[in-house]
Amino acid sequence: MKKTDEKKKKTIKGKVISDKMDKTIVVAVESFKTYPKYLKKYRFTKKYKVHDPENRYKIGDDVRFISCRPISKNKKFQVIYE
Repeated sequence: MKKTDEKKKKTIKGKVISDKMDKTIVVAVESFKTYPKYLKKYRFTKKYKVHDPENRYKIGDDVRFISCRPISKNKKFQVIYE
């Protein structure tokens, strides 16, 4: 009997900001960070290139995605269709 060590992959939510590439969308994920010295909170945005094989999502759509094997140099995430 083999022991499976599959980790649950964390899903990330974001908003599509670009869909100009074929089978790829750019998703912006916003979060808040705290400046260490002054403890002020500020908004931080990170962009991810996400694989969308069906070209289903357009600009402004909310999407969920997970990490996967590298598909290209910058694309290491895949969209979850719901």
